[in-house]
Amino acid sequence: MPESRLQLIKTISGNVSRPFVRFPKGDSEGHIEIQRPEGIAMPLVSIIIPTVGAARNDFLPNLLTQIARQTFRNFETIIVIGDSRQGRAINCGAAVAVGKYLMTFDDDTRLGSDDLIEKMVRIVTDHPEIGMAGVANLVPDDAGWFVRRVMKELPRRTSPIVSEITESDLAEHPCCMIPRELFYKIGGENEMIPRGLDPYLRQEIRRTGFTVVVLPGLFIHHLPPRTFKKFIRQFYRNGRMAAYVNKFYPQFVVELPTQHGEKVREKRPVPIRTISYCWRLLKSILTLKVFYLLSLVLYLAGYLVGFLFLRENDV
Repeated sequence: MPESRLQLIKTISGNVSRPFVRFPKGDSEGHIEIQRPEGIAMPLVSIIIPTVGAARNDFLPNLLTQIARQTFRNFETIIVIGDSRQGRAINCGAAVAVGKYLMTFDDDTRLGSDDLIEKMVRIVTDHPEIGMAGVANLVPDDAGWFVRRVMKELPRRTSPIVSEITESDLAEHPCCMIPRELFYKIGGENEMIPRGLDPYLRQEIRRTGFTVVVLPGLFIHHLPPRTFKKFIRQFYRNGRMAAYVNKFYPQFVVELPTQHGEKVREKRPVPIRTISYCWRLLKSILTLKVFYLLSLVLYLAGYLVGFLFLRENDV
């Protein structure tokens, strides 16, 4: 974001008080930068961006440039740098946020239009029953063959644009908006788990009686790993972290629908989930979805290693 459009408010290092957090996990390992366009004292929206590094492969600078082009200007940008736990990073950002609405972006999110935030704010303001609002995730026109193939083969890697406000489990952290007071009420993100934050957050919001929706006509691009090596590393790690949660915090495991409008089912017994996983493996072979099959195998390998060898203090 150009310096002429920004005012750097403050940088907070070390521990940030998070009294609203239901499941805390130690002190923050990173630091926080808060930026506001000049002349904005009390912003309506607080944008929170967790990132492991201030310039991770140019992702963050590119996202900030896109935010700077947004037609909506009544916001602050809170960048949480260097915390390895996404949930804790977002909670630290929320602890210093002042906006009525919290909005999260992953550092590699690409915004679909320059009026995306403006339209999200307008719809959420007009519909107070909305507790969490997300948008569609589309394959970009400039995506390479590898990224395009992975996004089309793997469930939840893409989601179509909707024509009306639609209840959906595909509202996710790469682009979502939540009323700040509601976020505080549910205890924020679950800092104990390194994976499964989205399902947990959506579940807690629904328990309050609010809806989780995808908004019409809006989209982002949130891509999978761009190289085969990173693809292997990510899905193996996903399996290990899933094993960690299942092993030490099974009460936080939530089932995942794959389409808009599909209801979140109750958590199934392990034998049923195992049979379902085997069926997905077979189905990926029968439909020749090579990358989906590989993702399942890598995930399973990571899961087995994690379940056998990870200890609670390892993560």
